[in-house]
Parts: sequence; structure tokens; C-alpha cells
Amino acid sequence: MFDSLTGMSKTFRPWDPDQVWLLPPSIQDLVPAGHIAHFVRDTVRNGLDLSAIMAAYDEPRGYPPYHPGMMTALLLYGYCQGIYSSRRIARACEERLDFAAVSGLQYPDFRTVSEFRKRHLKALSGLFVQVLELCRKAGLAKLGHVAIDGTKIKANASKHKAMSYGRMKGAEAKLAAEVAGWLKQAAAIDAAEDRQLGSGQRGDETPEWVAHKEQRLAKIREARAALEAEAQAAAAACARPDGEEDGAAGKPGRKARPPSGVPDDKAQRNFTDPQSRIMKTTDGFIQGYNAQAAVDADHQIILACDLTNQGADCPQLMAMVDQIVANTGAVPAQLSADAGYASETNLQGLEEGGVTAFIATGRQKHGTPAPAAGSAKPGTRLAAMAQTLAAQGYESPYRLRKQTVEPVFGQIKQARGFRQFLLRGLEKVKDEWALVCTSHNLCKLAMIR
Repeated sequence: MFDSLTGMSKTFRPWDPDQVWLLPPSIQDLVPAGHIAHFVRDTVRNGLDLSAIMAAYDEPRGYPPYHPGMMTALLLYGYCQGIYSSRRIARACEERLDFAAVSGLQYPDFRTVSEFRKRHLKALSGLFVQVLELCRKAGLAKLGHVAIDGTKIKANASKHKAMSYGRMKGAEAKLAAEVAGWLKQAAAIDAAEDRQLGSGQRGDETPEWVAHKEQRLAKIREARAALEAEAQAAAAACARPDGEEDGAAGKPGRKARPPSGVPDDKAQRNFTDPQSRIMKTTDGFIQGYNAQAAVDADHQIILACDLTNQGADCPQLMAMVDQIVANTGAVPAQLSADAGYASETNLQGLEEGGVTAFIATGRQKHGTPAPAAGSAKPGTRLAAMAQTLAAQGYESPYRLRKQTVEPVFGQIKQARGFRQFLLRGLEKVKDEWALVCTSHNLCKLAMIR
């Protein structure tokens, strides 16, 4: 047989893209057996309780929507594949066989995907505990050693869309004067047009350029009021007996001056996502949130996840331990964390909770067997912890911290490309982080099936 494409006399397998199937194949046959797409789909269908999502559909009338189970599996599988955008998920349903295996050859519009995620975000974040329970039944989380850490993730907002309190004061006065002058000018123009055209003619609307300045002035005033409210709340908390900063215990020197109740001129607020904050990272400053995770050392299963707009990790430790107990019904035998979590209050809380802690009290230099003692005062729990870590050296369970929790952040941010939240607002972003952690645990569970 002579092939006209290659000019060679060689027999090849037939290639006819226009050939139709006599019997249409099953979509399951087009994706290899054992693929994670089958696992995620079947786990959602048979292993998860979706009653919180299904309960929202109580109206018998109207065009039938896509099945909530399919939409849930589609979202979770997208997150497992590092695809988070509703547009990219919708496009993948049309272009990728693995997504088609999850959706059953259905093609929801990107608006449908986006609205489903927004509508059921709280219920979707609640699936974290159910997936964690499946991991525990599979023997992936034994709570022998748990490591806690935080990572800064960008908010869906630019740090350049923020303004400091000092600039707000000047900008507010300047804008207010400009708007007042323009409104006076607009009124004069309206009066002149009324005399020229008659009072019944149009032309009395506020010009668009005035409305734009008014909107910006309103935003600045709202942000300034929020900063002032936060400063007053901080001053009130400091005045209470229990208002001492958690990380302040054990630190030498004079006590910090109590908040004055007036925002610092450098205090900033973002206009796009007001609840996000400027946070310092190893690569500079970002507009973002502080995502927390407690990870089991056996198979890097996330036992608890939370998110805050505070840059400091220290106040989050006991809340994370409480969430571990609430999610699993058990107390971890050992817990490790870096120096950002070190405080007398945290060590006392762990001691009272029966958790053996290994928390650094200072930075660990490369090549040294244990973290530095930091500024721990003799006779304190911090000093005792520093001595314990120094005595154990390279054999200390503290060595498990880096190989437990930091690879999880690497898998989420590098391997699956989650480096910026899609949603805005603390509560929504917190639920989005739970969805990310749920997909991480699903990936781990899929590896041992």
C-alpha cells in the first residue's frame, strides 16, 4: 500500500477522523481505570453526605438544574487538578476527557459553576470534615505527630488599591472641597440652562464626573471609619484584664504602649477587599491573608485549617488545636511549630491539654541541631522548651515539622498553583481555603486506593 502523505510503501493503522462509532463508547472507557477522576466522582456519589447542599433545592418548578452531586464533584476535581477559575473548569468540561468523566458529558456554563460555588460555599467547606473522616478510616491520620504552620496567600485585591489613614485624612478634605466646588458649579450651570432652555427641559442631572468623585469620597470615609473603629476596639481590648497580647509573655524590656484608640497614620485599608491586610513574606509584602494548617506527619493529611487577616501566627495555635479535637475527637500526642507560635500562654494551654509540645523559641540556623533559645527568661516554660530542644538535638521530634507541614504548602501553592484567592471577604476566603484543603486530602486519599 502506497501512503500519499509520506510517500512510503508501508502499512499503517487506519486513521479516519470522520469514522463514526457503530456503538457509542462509555465515557468511563475513554479515561483509564484507576484515574483520580473516577475516584473523586465516586467518592462524592457514594462517600459524602450532600444533604446540606441538596436541601437548598426545594422548589419543584423551574427548569431542572444540574445535579448538585455532579457540580460538587466537578469543583473538587478541578481543585485537585489545580484548576480554580470557573471559566477554566467550564472549558475543561468541553476539552478534557477526565473532566467529562466527572460531569458525565455535561457542559455547565462558567456562570453556573461560579454561582454554584458562591451559593453553596459554606456547605462545600463543610465537606472538609467528611473527607478527613474518610482519610482517618483509611489509616492516613493517626495523630501521632502534628505540625502546625501558616502561609501567606494573596487576596483578590492589589496592594496598590489601599490607602493609609494619614492619606485618607488629606484626601478626604481635598475631595470634599472639590466635590463641593463642582456641585456648586453644576448648580450654576443648571440655573443658566433653565433660563436658556426652560425649567421643563432635561439637564439637571448630576454630571458623571461629579458622581465618580462622590463615590471615591464615600469609599474613603467608609474606610476611615472602619480604621477608627478597629483602633477603638483595640484600645478597649487592651483595657480589659484579659487583653494582653498572646505573644508578649516572656519578652524582656518595657511593656508596649497601650493603643490610643486613634489609628496610626500608616494604618492601611484596601478598597477592593477591605478585610485583607498588607502582610510580609519572604518575597516582600503582599495584600493577603494568613492561611493556617495542622498536618499529620504520617501521610501529610490536613487535620484542621483556618484563615485570618492577622499577620502573626501566635494567636492561632490554640484555636487550631481545638479544631483538631473537634474534627477528629482526639488529642494529638505530639505537636510541633516554629518560633512564630512560641509564647507562655500557648505552652501552658498545650500542657493543660495533654499535648507534648516541641515549639522553637528562636530561629534555627542552618547546620545547627536545635533552634536558638531566643529571648526566653530563665525559669519560664519558654526557657524549659529551649533546653529540651537543645538537649534532644537532631533526635528531637521537632525535626518532623519541616518535612510535615511545609511540603503541604508546596503541593498546594506550587504543584497545584493556588497562589491567590478568587473570593473576597474574610468569611468567604476562609471557606475557600477549606475547599482547597479538602481537595488536598482527596488527592492523598486517592494515592492509596
